[in-house]
Amino acid sequence: MLRLMSHNALLLFPDFSLIALGFALSQWTSLKRDVWSGIERLVYYVLFPVLLFSTSSRGHYTLAGASSVLLAGIGALLCGIALAYAAFWLRADKRRTASGVQCAFRFNSYIALAVADRLGGAQAVSLVAVLIAFGVPLCNAAAVWPLARHAQQGLLRELLRNPLIVATAAGLVAHSLGLKPPALVLPVLDRIGNASIAMGLMTVGAGLQWRGIHRDGRLTAWLMAVRHAFIPLIAWALALWLHLTPLEATVVVMFASMPTASSAYVLAARMGGDGPYVAGLVSLSTLLGAASLPVFLSLMQRA
Repeated sequence: MLRLMSHNALLLFPDFSLIALGFALSQWTSLKRDVWSGIERLVYYVLFPVLLFSTSSRGHYTLAGASSVLLAGIGALLCGIALAYAAFWLRADKRRTASGVQCAFRFNSYIALAVADRLGGAQAVSLVAVLIAFGVPLCNAAAVWPLARHAQQGLLRELLRNPLIVATAAGLVAHSLGLKPPALVLPVLDRIGNASIAMGLMTVGAGLQWRGIHRDGRLTAWLMAVRHAFIPLIAWALALWLHLTPLEATVVVMFASMPTASSAYVLAARMGGDGPYVAGLVSLSTLLGAASLPVFLSLMQRA
């Protein structure tokens, strides 16, 4: 077991090294927050949507072929959303809770695609792309709803403005219609995709900050338990129940074990939530993911 965990930790080392590099550059060079905020917008609004469209439209799996994987992955997310919303019963600050619940079920797509490529190449990446295509709209809707209620903003308007939802929806439509990008464009899409993962991982590191994490220990503990224990365990149980192949089961549990999305801070800040607290949750989740992800991958390889 320890040997497997060491192997998986080394497997994840390049991706988490890029996160550490982003943190180091933002802390100890002239590339401060104003620079990284521009890079973050470039990745979020241009590079990453192109990657999602490209992988969704050229997927190795059809929706029918990935139905069991979708059932396990999205089922785990739905359970996670329900558990996250239970945080409102903790009677913590309403604004803080509305801002933080998203960190219990949202996932970091940059890390998911990077790790999938290492686990199973194009097949695993294609499966993750399908999960992202369905998971992003679901998680964004579940994240926006409590914030929209708190901030008195429209849920549909927020969803229609989300570039990840627009890109994944367009990719799914293109895939279902059998439309593929022209051969001349494919190398451009591939280069943008590679750049988006590397730059996305570095922006995760550059955005790490701890100033708001101390505000509610009980709420923080519950949200992180949902993100890094309950959702992966539910995904594992669903993978066993549905008799997924070893690769499919590993991809589903890996997807369920992801740290929370770094864009959670952007959403909370833009919608009048508690941005510093969410930034602290994102930072904590990134560290917890670096520790828990090798554990769950090792458990899947022993199963």
